[in-house]
Amino acid sequence: MELLMYMADSIYITPTDDTIVAPATTPGTSAIAVIRISGKETFNMVNTLFKAKDLTKQATHTIHFGTLREGNTILDEVLVSIFKAPNSFTKEDVIEISCHGSDFIVRKIIQALLKQGARLARPGEFTKRAFLNGRFDLTQAEAVADLIHSDSEASHIAAIHQMRGGISNEIKNLREKLIHFASMIELELDFGEEDVEFADRADLQKLITEIQKVLSSLIESFDVGNAIKNGVPTVIAGKPNAGKSTLLNVLLNEDKAIVSAIPGTTRDAIEDEVMIEGVRFRIIDTAGLRETTDTVEAIGVSRTRDKMKQASLIIYLFDAATTNPYDLEKELQEIAQLNIPFIVVANKSDQLLPSSAIYQWPESSQLIYISAANKLNIEELKSRMLKEVKAEKFVTGNTLITNIRHYESLRQTYQALQTVLTSINTGLSGDLLALDIRSALYHLGEITGEITTDDLLATIFSKFCIGK
Repeated sequence: MELLMYMADSIYITPTDDTIVAPATTPGTSAIAVIRISGKETFNMVNTLFKAKDLTKQATHTIHFGTLREGNTILDEVLVSIFKAPNSFTKEDVIEISCHGSDFIVRKIIQALLKQGARLARPGEFTKRAFLNGRFDLTQAEAVADLIHSDSEASHIAAIHQMRGGISNEIKNLREKLIHFASMIELELDFGEEDVEFADRADLQKLITEIQKVLSSLIESFDVGNAIKNGVPTVIAGKPNAGKSTLLNVLLNEDKAIVSAIPGTTRDAIEDEVMIEGVRFRIIDTAGLRETTDTVEAIGVSRTRDKMKQASLIIYLFDAATTNPYDLEKELQEIAQLNIPFIVVANKSDQLLPSSAIYQWPESSQLIYISAANKLNIEELKSRMLKEVKAEKFVTGNTLITNIRHYESLRQTYQALQTVLTSINTGLSGDLLALDIRSALYHLGEITGEITTDDLLATIFSKFCIGK
């Protein structure tokens, strides 16, 4: 639908009195499609086409059946849902037209509205208007996009929590406390000649330490939150013939990878996704780790090590019946240096004999014994995977940072507060102290949108789909 296509990097302007229109459903043939209109001329424009009744005289939040006509031509039989300002998503007059799901019909209705003076909405412009009109703050607006794209229970929970103000409430609470002290210090500056102190420095130092503790927790949650939002990159690594491809197939419950007794069968990464109790894992089967003169296999081994460095979780699999403890320990030491959570899994445990080398190892609660071929203890492995990514945080309603923009602003806030502490300890004057606190307040305000720029809003909302 050429009529509805835009450049993703369109430059945003602050919404004016324009009335905007866009399809709110995905293009393509379907039972119904929804067209959304928002702006002060919404009711007049739709009334010109809708012949059943005068929509301006109908109650808000009601649905009306009738035909849309352009002259004597019937465009479609439709249902018209009306939402009068300020009781709508954008806090403007909004109408949603439910028509038959033909691209041709959608195009004809939108063309008719454009002739009435509407213009095509830019990506995310409905949500942008909702933000600018005070429907919610910027973190909640961003959560709308996250909710649309959520494809797992965990990412859905995180988006819902953010959309309902989980992050906003945390940030606003911290910001209000800082504003109080900032105002006291600003007051001191007004009485500079009288050498008075309204903001107790010890209390300020205590508050900043408390705020930094909360910030640290939020910052640390980003690794988990970002992995859950985008899926947890999980690499299955180990020596050739450890059973990596078999484990991948078992976790996916399908024959995704070729399984062979010939070492070096897997020469490139094989990737697919699996849901484990609502958390999406991106499972990556890799080439076996070993020294090789085969050029192609060597490239595969190199890629394996690259994938391990990029992973959020590593499952190190080894053959329990044949692996030498010394060789295993050496490999695990290398993995530990990556500073990435990893699980050590002893495969083919069903083939163990009392004389096997495995019995030379001390018992460890960290070691998981499985048989991928016989699907033994696979559920235990899945539970351990969930534990390693701290999935329990998603069912307890904890606030998690999933957005890189929020993460960067929190880091900058923390650093600004550290400067405030240094200023207090070195006895800097109140005017310099006030500057440092203002910097921290600025970065906190960026998160919720109390501090914004046109460029920032353009970047955020250009990532939304048209009609949202």
